[in-house]
Parts: sequence; C-alpha cells; structure tokens
Amino acid sequence: MNITPKENILKVKPYIPGKPIEDVKRELGLKTVIKLASNENPYGPSPKVLRAMAAASRTVNRYPDGACFYLRHELARQLGVEEDQLIFGNGSDEIIVLAVRAYVGKGDEVVIAQPSFLIYEIASLLEGAIVRSVPLRDFRYDLPGMKKAVNANTKIIFIGNPDNPAGTYVPRAQLLEFLSDLRRDIIIFIDEAYFEYVHEKDYPNGIDLLRSYPNVIVTRTFSKMYGLAGLRVGYGVADAKIIDHLNRLREPFNVNSIAQAAAIACLKDKGFYRRIAKAVEEERIFLYKSLKSMNVAYEQSFTNFILINVKTDSSIIAQKLMKRGIIIRDMKAWGLNQYIRVTIGSQKENRLLIKMLNEVLRES
Repeated sequence: MNITPKENILKVKPYIPGKPIEDVKRELGLKTVIKLASNENPYGPSPKVLRAMAAASRTVNRYPDGACFYLRHELARQLGVEEDQLIFGNGSDEIIVLAVRAYVGKGDEVVIAQPSFLIYEIASLLEGAIVRSVPLRDFRYDLPGMKKAVNANTKIIFIGNPDNPAGTYVPRAQLLEFLSDLRRDIIIFIDEAYFEYVHEKDYPNGIDLLRSYPNVIVTRTFSKMYGLAGLRVGYGVADAKIIDHLNRLREPFNVNSIAQAAAIACLKDKGFYRRIAKAVEEERIFLYKSLKSMNVAYEQSFTNFILINVKTDSSIIAQKLMKRGIIIRDMKAWGLNQYIRVTIGSQKENRLLIKMLNEVLRES
C-alpha cells in the first residue's frame, strides 16, 4: 500500500497523554492506583454539577446546541463581555488548533516558549509553520527573547499564563511592556487554563486586555479547577471578528450537551470551587514543606501541579513510582530529563506520593 499523508504530518510526534489508571492496574496487576500526571481536579465536580449532568443525560438522543446558547449567555454575563466575543471548544486545546488553522499557513512563523504546552508546537507544525522556540529563563518566559524572535512572517505568539510545565506566570507589567510595540496583525494567544488557581496581585487578567489589544485571544477551560476533564469543554474570548473567523472552522456540535449543562452549573456554584482552590493551596504548601525536608528541589508553582527536580533520570523515577501505583508525568518529552511533574492531589494522595517518592529517591 502506497498511501502517503501530507508531509507536515510526518514531522509531528504525537502527543502522549498521562497513562490512564485502568491501564496501569491491568498492566502491573495493581488494585490501587492514583493518577497525579494530568493536572486534574482530584475532588471531582460539585453535587450541583452532577445533578445537572444527570438531567442533561435524558436528552442525549438529540444533538447538542451548537451555539452553546445558555452557556454563552451565563459566561458572557459573568465575564462582562459580549456574547459574540465567545467561542466554545472540545477543551481549550481545540481553540488553539482552530486559531493556528485560521491564521497560519506553510512558511509562516509561530513563537513559543521552550518548554511549554506541547499542543502549541504540534498544531503549528501540522499547518506547515516554522516554530521559533525561545528557552525559558529560570523557568520563566523570556519576553525580550520572544520579541527578538518576531519577524515579518510571524503570525501567532503563544503565552501560557500560568505556563505548563513550569507553573510560573508573566506579571502584568511585563506583559503590557511586551505587547506595547508589537505589530497588531500578530495574534497574541494567551492560554489561561490555570487562571482560577492564581491569586497574586500582579497577575494579569487577559480579558482586560481585549479593549486595547483586539489581536489578543484568551482561552480558559473547565477541565482543571472545575473538574470536567472527562467532558472536554473550554472557551476562548476575543474580538468578535476573530471569533467569527474561528467559528467558520469549528465543527458544528463540538461541545456535547452534558458538558454544556455541567459548565453552566459550575459557573453557578462558585462557593464549592473556592473551597477546592483553598484545599489545593493547603496541599501545595504541604508538598513544598515535605520536598524541602527531603532536600528535593522544585519550582514554585501558581497552578495545581509542581515541577520537581529529581536530579537523576526522570524516566527511572517515573517507572518506579508507577510500579508502586502512582502515575506522575515524566518530563523528558519537554527536554527536562531530570524533572517530573506532579499534580497536587487530595490529602491522602499527596501523603502517599511523598512516602513513595522518598523511597524511590533513596533507592536511586
């Protein structure tokens, strides 16, 4: 058989997600496995959200509302934006892909940080783009370096704020300085998947930039804080003209009806998620203290995960932890050969992680 895909496809290494719990149980014969690899909410959605999902399940014989009418109305009200400034996706990942498809062609250029969220690079390479990767400095964005990478062919600049896998953020003053003299025909894509976890005073709300910078796209998700990773629903906020461009590429029923109902219920149950944010903060402090007591280095995080320097082959550490029933993220795919990334789990999960990590590091 001589079937050949487009040249760009063969240049891309497929994204490999965190291993599912059931796969590890089956492969290693384990009864109990915890997953701390994919930055998920360990507490799950609120009871109100579960009830909304159950109610929506009664009508799954019908196609979902392709316009996400009720979700759009509620989110626009809460964010203080116009309804035509919103687009919804099968996770915020889909909006990343739509933006690249809309504005990037063969030979165009995209600027990203290195390391950063892998989908930025994958989506760009699939469209035939040249990707300019600017290394992080002390696990923070080198905005002056990214600005130097901009040229006449640059179409999109991706900024994860906070970023994955570093867990750090770009302060407001630095972001405004970066934006101030960039060309307005470049899309500035600000990925705020971890927005709800950040409470620093100098952390910028990307949506506030839209009036002054109509070339900005901001994305957020219900997969992280809101615990809907299995339903896949995210959204983008931008100038109405940009949203119109993206909607022309969007699949007509890309957000299912249960996901829409769950997302609306999340937006109406803020108190529940404030308690989760507090729990994550408490557990982050516990993990910091525990890692310090073990003399293990880590990066200060403003998300629900922590980047940890194990000072040895990260793959060995990841495999040993998996054999003990703990799935974490080996960071070799990001070029960080001595780092693992650990999701902040529940109290029980975090205490087990520290116990097992201590054992594994002593062995190594």
